[in-house]
Amino acid sequence: MFIFALFTIPTPSMERNLLVGDYLYVSKLHYGPRMPMSVGIPFIQSWSVPGVEFPYTRLPGFGEVERGDAVVFNYPPDTGPIDRRMHYIKRVMGMPGDSIAVRDKVVFIDGKAYPLGYGMQQNWLVTKENARYQLPRPRREELAISSIQPTSDARIVRMVATPDAIKEIADLPWIERIQPEITQQPQASLYPGDRGYTRDNYGPIFIPKKGATVELTADNWPIYGPVIDRYENRNARQMTESTFAIDGQETTEYTFQQNYYFVMGDNRDNSQDSRFWGYVPEDHIVGKAVATYFSRSPSSVVPRFSRILRGIDDASVFREESVMTQLPDNVTP
Repeated sequence: MFIFALFTIPTPSMERNLLVGDYLYVSKLHYGPRMPMSVGIPFIQSWSVPGVEFPYTRLPGFGEVERGDAVVFNYPPDTGPIDRRMHYIKRVMGMPGDSIAVRDKVVFIDGKAYPLGYGMQQNWLVTKENARYQLPRPRREELAISSIQPTSDARIVRMVATPDAIKEIADLPWIERIQPEITQQPQASLYPGDRGYTRDNYGPIFIPKKGATVELTADNWPIYGPVIDRYENRNARQMTESTFAIDGQETTEYTFQQNYYFVMGDNRDNSQDSRFWGYVPEDHIVGKAVATYFSRSPSSVVPRFSRILRGIDDASVFREESVMTQLPDNVTP
């Protein structure tokens, strides 16, 4: 209960660093064990004694959440006691107090670019000199390319791959050009909604930090209002275009009571993450994923022996010399 937890990866949102069928060891000691927030039956995640909830308390840990950590947390939009909500795993991109934005798929934090890191993947548009050319299956498997799909142009295919794989493919003599697939259509399902954001061009938005005070405006209320009301447990509402009330008291500002994080999947174009449902509050964090203790593809009975007892990359995924800065001339970063 206080030292570790075991989880499995059910979806491809963290590929290629974490695969469907990976079984994870999650350390609760890194950030400090979170005390129970409800009463229920052990190992029965979805049920608890109705009406019995305890305030958030975390014992001291030997570390803190850092950018690049793969963290397991309770899914914030769920209902019910926090520690009974569904478990998710994503990578921390934005820290408390950061301003985060995405421009043409590249994450910017306080103006600094964080290109796609080691083992992360996204959609690319690969233009071939001739539609007949195909990447052999053994080579595709060797490069761990998740999928190759046709487009309306016979010479162009949509490829889900890491920057390392794209660098190798770009050297093939029959490859004319490679560029990221940029989504142009605004998506209303993104957080906070109705901002014209896409998954590839998002923000900037400020990530709340404990003790930080923000001025409340009609423009930022859709961002901070739900956080104050849902995660800070305050009765927050907008009274008029320019006035707001918290616990019945009219105010023009608010000071946050806990830290928040912005998380994203390593498989950037196949991940429901903070771009879609917002921040992860500190009290929702379960622990840090540190290793895979077992792994098996759902389509096979044979374990993936190379992934057993394998450590999980954290901040090292953001290598100082990113592959994205070393791509050949025929690749648009």
